Amino acid sequence: MSIKINQSRSFLTKLKKLPISAENVNCLFSTKAFKEELFKKISTATKRIYITALYLEADQAGEEVLEALYTAKAKNPQLDIYVVIDFHRAQRGLIGADKGGDTNTTWYQKVASIKGQGIHILGLPVKKKELFGVQHLKGFIFDDTVFYSGASINNIYLHQLDRYRFDRYWLIKDSALADSMVDYLQNIIIASDAVVNLNVPLVPKFSALKKPHRQLSSKLKNVGYKFNSMETHGLSVRPLTGIGTKNNKLNKVIRAIFQSTQESVVIFTPYFNLPKAIARDVSALLKRQVDVTIVVGDKTANDFYIPEDKPYRTIGALPYLYEVNLRNFARRHNASVLQGNLKIHLWKHETNSFHLKGIYSDNRFSLLTGHNLNPRAWRLDLENALLIDDPNKELCSLIDQELSNLLAHTQLIESYKDIDEIVSYPNKVKRFLSRLRKVKADRIIKGII
Repeated sequence: MSIKINQSRSFLTKLKKLPISAENVNCLFSTKAFKEELFKKISTATKRIYITALYLEADQAGEEVLEALYTAKAKNPQLDIYVVIDFHRAQRGLIGADKGGDTNTTWYQKVASIKGQGIHILGLPVKKKELFGVQHLKGFIFDDTVFYSGASINNIYLHQLDRYRFDRYWLIKDSALADSMVDYLQNIIIASDAVVNLNVPLVPKFSALKKPHRQLSSKLKNVGYKFNSMETHGLSVRPLTGIGTKNNKLNKVIRAIFQSTQESVVIFTPYFNLPKAIARDVSALLKRQVDVTIVVGDKTANDFYIPEDKPYRTIGALPYLYEVNLRNFARRHNASVLQGNLKIHLWKHETNSFHLKGIYSDNRFSLLTGHNLNPRAWRLDLENALLIDDPNKELCSLIDQELSNLLAHTQLIESYKDIDEIVSYPNKVKRFLSRLRKVKADRIIKGII
């Protein structure tokens, strides 16, 4: 092994971690199972429920979840219930919706006016504007169980109607891990004056939060999860946070996973737009003849995709932009595709969408995360992850089941030519992408998506 591989592997193995038991780790394989387990955990929690997600939507699934939280609180008034979501996202409607109408925040306020404010729904403003960074921490904590998924709460994530958005769903029962994640939320997020209740009659504007927001920003960049680690040579987990490009522990771990991989790596991402650093690392893996598998959603499985029979909006060009990135990447590495050590799987299942993120390396390191492995996650958003170290391969069968279940709805690309090119795109999309290239705005856009 090269010095760089050794250094990266040493960095990962020496990270402080928490020992966990394989008997207390489980994985679910469908959105319906996710929803069933979510409501089960809400109804059986006895001391605390902490939910972190991008949003809690004002739709049927969101209403069911909020109702379940209020029911749990009424049954057990001592139950601590916190929902931490993005401050800006909560105060706008869906993309394409009329401005000035009801938002998620106005819905929270209406419910609280009827049921009271026993449920804390908090808005975390990561940046001044949503465009430049959002609250992207993930995970649901029920007592001593961490239910980790990249999902937010709305109809499609919970398969409420006829469509679903596929994600990863892992459960780890461990009091030390749950305590660490709750401690971070309590002492860094909830304790900040920049983080405000969204279900009170008057929610302050961001302009009133500037000073505490500066203090919060500093803490987010410099403080992560804390815990008392114990020496372990077996199955263990490390919770991680990260934001920005300096002192970002999560980004360092991501690069170390790639740089230390010796045999094989599996990459999950819904939006193919690798940061330059990761793209270099993946290229280096291919040069070393490491097996690289990339599982990415087909453009029609992208949550921004608009069918051609629906009215066109500019946001609908994003899936095509991601596909252009993927085709260019596959073309650069087509020799590896043809040789079989670069496998690109396009996920597509009817009209459903794909939202999986993470990395699996050498049948040992598994990263559960909401990190999209794109420039936005790399530079702008507040992200978290769980790094699982499994030196004795205790979770291999579970991970193999997850991967097999996932690949059932994928197409293996045999050449970059299997990926659609621009000439096949709808005319409005072609014109938009052409304009971007002419003014070189495509590079700017790729830096924030």
